[in-house]
Amino acid sequence: MSEPVILADVVRSGFVEGHHRGSVVVTEPDGSVSWSVGITDQPMFPRSSNKPMQAVGMLRHGLPLEGKLLSLAGASHSGETFHVDGVREILVLANLDESALQTPPAYPIEDAVRDAWVRAGHGQESVVMNCSGKHAAMLLTCVTNGWPIGTYRSPDHPLQQAIRAAVEDIAGEKVSYVAVDGCGAPILAISLAGLARSFGLFAAAAPGTLEAKVKDAFRAYPEYASGSTRDEAALMRAVPGLFCKVGAEAVYAVGLEDGRGIALKIEDGTPRARAVVMAAVLRKLGVEHEVIEQQSQFPLLGGGVEVGSVRPHAPAFG
Repeated sequence: MSEPVILADVVRSGFVEGHHRGSVVVTEPDGSVSWSVGITDQPMFPRSSNKPMQAVGMLRHGLPLEGKLLSLAGASHSGETFHVDGVREILVLANLDESALQTPPAYPIEDAVRDAWVRAGHGQESVVMNCSGKHAAMLLTCVTNGWPIGTYRSPDHPLQQAIRAAVEDIAGEKVSYVAVDGCGAPILAISLAGLARSFGLFAAAAPGTLEAKVKDAFRAYPEYASGSTRDEAALMRAVPGLFCKVGAEAVYAVGLEDGRGIALKIEDGTPRARAVVMAAVLRKLGVEHEVIEQQSQFPLLGGGVEVGSVRPHAPAFG
């Protein structure tokens, strides 16, 4: 079995002080692998990169959301006011309140949003946990189908079984392991190649399909799927047809309009290398944009000024 490779260098004042290792795979529109490094055919947890597939599973069973609220249903949101308002709107549709959410109480994940939240006198709350949009949509799907809501996170619940079926259908492979995600809901293991294939499928999905409905919601409302200042939102705004979603532990999946898919995992889970490596892969594939150029390095500070960066390890992308 291959091993993760060096994908990014940590360079401070011209000195390489470290590396980030990981794995990357690119799939063609037919699902075949066209380029890869590292481990791409073994089970891994996509974490929140699974959320678009989870949303399809809910849409298959009548989830009555579209547009910005559907984008929020697949989000790892920043906890901004419009995110919180949207979660509450979904709960109202289900005739439920925030007490039904089984997301763990948390602060908003974006630093500036968290600080504003605390200054306003708030503590940790379930509604601002980054997965609360998904959980609200799960509850609405349960209510729509008459399924119990108290156990909606259980892997044996009809909701989670429906989501598992969607993940397997879209990824084109069986789920190999089920664990508990950070939000308490099940997380389903597939291969990195399966994740890339899934995002290629979403990006090129035919109009009228549920995959296209999710993709169109993300692209129309990228700030609902992430946050106003997040790099994923900037990338979707910049590149026509591009569809993307990040996950915890530095997972990142992108689908291109022509049906190619990209998925990567930084082995140490450090988020700062995630966008840098994705930018390098996009440029390798001939996708260029000012935003991609901006995301190709992560600045490192010394004394309050930029003195270096996390940058792609050139040999990995030759």
